[in-house]
Amino acid sequence: MESRDPRFDGWFYVGVATTGVYCRPSCPAVMPKRQNVRLFPSAHAAQAGGFRACKRCRPDAAPGSPEWNLRTDLAARAMRLIADGVVDREGVAGLCRRLGYSERQVHRQLVAEVGAGAQALARAQRARTARMLLESSGLPVSDVAFAAGFASIRQFNVTMRQAYGSTPSAMRGDRRAALGVIGLRLAFRPPMDVRAMLEHLGTQALPGIEQYGEGYMRSLDLPHAPGVVTLTEVPGACYVGCELRLDDLRDLAAAVGRCRRLLDLDADQHAIDAFLAADPLLGPSVAARPGLRVPGHVDPYELAVRTVLGERASKIVERYGRPLPNPIGAVTHTFPVLATLATARLDDDLKIARPLVEALMDGSLRLDEAADPQEAGKRLTDLPGLGEREVALIRMRALRDPDVRLNHPDEDRWRPWRSYAAQHLPAA
Repeated sequence: MESRDPRFDGWFYVGVATTGVYCRPSCPAVMPKRQNVRLFPSAHAAQAGGFRACKRCRPDAAPGSPEWNLRTDLAARAMRLIADGVVDREGVAGLCRRLGYSERQVHRQLVAEVGAGAQALARAQRARTARMLLESSGLPVSDVAFAAGFASIRQFNVTMRQAYGSTPSAMRGDRRAALGVIGLRLAFRPPMDVRAMLEHLGTQALPGIEQYGEGYMRSLDLPHAPGVVTLTEVPGACYVGCELRLDDLRDLAAAVGRCRRLLDLDADQHAIDAFLAADPLLGPSVAARPGLRVPGHVDPYELAVRTVLGERASKIVERYGRPLPNPIGAVTHTFPVLATLATARLDDDLKIARPLVEALMDGSLRLDEAADPQEAGKRLTDLPGLGEREVALIRMRALRDPDVRLNHPDEDRWRPWRSYAAQHLPAA
């Protein structure tokens, strides 16, 4: 806090009792007295504790804690599902069903870990979604309230005052924003080679689903309706430019979360690079290209099927992809859903994906945010048609395992960051 180090933004939050405001550790405001400081493990916990967001450092827009991507325990899986909007769509009961625990157990674990229960965490997320809509769209305030997931205007107004100390009308941004286009800044902790990430995604672009040019564009199959996102590099900035076109604004929080997972934006890259830079083999590559991250996914099931099929996945899109109501450029479809693939009559060269699709459909294999990476990895290994390379890629990208085995003679010294070491191996 005293050095105002931005690397710790998102790791913890600072509440100041005398002002009722909570900040990032790097906030440039006057340093508070120690006896007036309360520390919180999440922005949600700070809001649940009665603190409102600082208007100067905007702590609720900080990169998320990398902890939730690395851990596989109950609290971490719950945090990932809440971020994807499961509580808004299915309620706390639906969240607990996915996790396989009682509501009491989940509540107790979340309060112990992050200082707030599932309902409070979801309410804080709704407030953050509403702020993004208020600042980036010209929607009426009432439409913003319901799009963010609030049940009533009164609840919306009360929550926004508590979270930000301001009325929704006073938080208005540029009303001239293009209709249906939401422009956002997706923050990350430096360093990050944004261009390398977008180029990597672009080289693997699937026709109809993705397009790469001035930026990376792709379709999104979201809970309520499809959408399209465009991601661009902003030179010198600690954020990625993001333009979302959503057919249903209730999908905003889910879309943002999936874009962050795709780009690995919540990684503690400074610590990862510092560890790998000390290695004699990888050190020169890390020095030359700092900030190489592990590409993620916007849909773990799509990624798994594409990994198994390789270049043949384009045939799947041509035959079974779902046309977008509002196509943009070469992005015209979303990837076919599992139910469609499970009943489709696939050609011989596409049948290799059948065991994977059936395992995903019957629930014997789970790759969503509630999945256990170790169990999913064992199940993947047992499936016909998947070799070591395919299993490693699915674990690395769909399950976001930071320490996937590489079958390299030096790999033990790269633990626990073998997935990140893999990004430097071609150059090394």
